Amino acid sequence: MKLSKNFSLDEVIRSATATKLGIDNTPEQEHLDNLQVVIDEIAQPLRDHFGKPVRINSGYRSPALNEAIGGSINSQHSKGEALDLEIDGVSNLEVADWITDNCDYDQVILEFYNPADGPNSGWVHASCKADLTENRMRNLMALKDGNKTVYHIANDFIEN
Repeated sequence: MKLSKNFSLDEVIRSATATKLGIDNTPEQEHLDNLQVVIDEIAQPLRDHFGKPVRINSGYRSPALNEAIGGSINSQHSKGEALDLEIDGVSNLEVADWITDNCDYDQVILEFYNPADGPNSGWVHASCKADLTENRMRNLMALKDGNKTVYHIANDFIEN
């Protein structure tokens, strides 16, 4: 099933963990509707702007899959509202910044980005709510502090 000219349902529900553990990761209609919004508002505009494939590292996660990977019980992935993504050859910092400047979004989290590790370290978590008026336009950076993930508010992602 195609969600847009460049994205299929299969790529936003694909999970090696689900396959390995035999977990059904099929979204219900509500989740499918939410995924469509994230594709329309964030993923397809990214693809159109950069002219390069957008790699989805994590999309929809069924409750069983989310539990299996230790995801938050409030994960937007389990609602079909979020994608973890990257674009080969484009810095994750630039991807996060472009989304915040050009898309309607709920959260953009630049996760585990470290310029010392190169421009493609980490990934970008981008989410969008089906009711666009509920989007918080929240920018965060996620960093490791020992074994704990710490989130910091980021007003702007561009490095000074």
